[in-house]
Amino acid sequence: MPKELVVVAPRQPELRHYDDGPLAEGHVRVKVEFGSPKHGTELVCYRGLRGTSFPHALGNMCVGRVVELGRGAEGVAVGERVAGYGALRETHAWPAQHLLRMPEGMTWQEAVCYDPLQFALGGLRDGHVRIGDCVSVFGLGAIGQMAVQAARLAGAELVCAVDPVPLRREAALKGGAQIAVDPATQDVGAELKKATDGRGVDVAIETSGSYAALDGAIRGIAFGGTVALVGWHGECKGGLDFGEVAHFITPNVVFSRACSEPNRDHPRWSFKRIQEACWRLLSAGRFRCDGIVRPVVPLEEAARAFAAIDLRPENSIKLGVAFGGM
Repeated sequence: MPKELVVVAPRQPELRHYDDGPLAEGHVRVKVEFGSPKHGTELVCYRGLRGTSFPHALGNMCVGRVVELGRGAEGVAVGERVAGYGALRETHAWPAQHLLRMPEGMTWQEAVCYDPLQFALGGLRDGHVRIGDCVSVFGLGAIGQMAVQAARLAGAELVCAVDPVPLRREAALKGGAQIAVDPATQDVGAELKKATDGRGVDVAIETSGSYAALDGAIRGIAFGGTVALVGWHGECKGGLDFGEVAHFITPNVVFSRACSEPNRDHPRWSFKRIQEACWRLLSAGRFRCDGIVRPVVPLEEAARAFAAIDLRPENSIKLGVAFGGM
């Protein structure tokens, strides 16, 4: 019987068997080759927060090959390589019309970075990043890493990456950031001002959900600049200076959520258009994702590896799972 990764109680992940069942009309069965979870959002569920019920499947996106066609499944062939949303399990039954077709040469790492790119692109659009801008990106998980590369692609002249984890700063520099700042040992606001001749950055993209990071973003922004809040912030219990700092810098603070409808640029833009743009860019090889999906472990080690995301986040960026072994 095939296996899937689930969390059966707070912080208790395990592999368990499941039954495939018959294919519904218009669906195809996909044998999964690779997959990846979301770190931030899924860790909330993994820890049993925000009303999570158990058992709860873990995983965000998978890549595999079509092995069976259900009745009425059209426009797809057995053997075709596809991607889609789904938990970390050995097979998936997906509607044929919702499959993401992977062109020749597209890597599985590019495919599983589809979701984080959507929210990175939403943050850049809501922050109005323009050619020649100086941009800071706070939080260098998968969304932040994609935001660094997207900012360069959008024409940013300078991209400053901020995160306390050395592994993530290193990946951001390889992805196009010119400066990487450690908020644990450096004054972020001062470093951003220094990098921009005292002016500050034009746009800050905050993906970490940390109020300390938001405070650093405001301190490092130029007068009248924009801070796009992409990360999901919890209750604020202090740590922000909306007085002397924010009052005189007068930043524009924008809450950004790519999947909210209507989009800020409605009716021209929608979440569907953001998704389509992201898949085209990834399919065309415009992003470097091999350094973002790390570490990569076989399915049999997925429970241990997911637990390590929670306990030792400094050792990973975006976990990858290989279903055919390593």
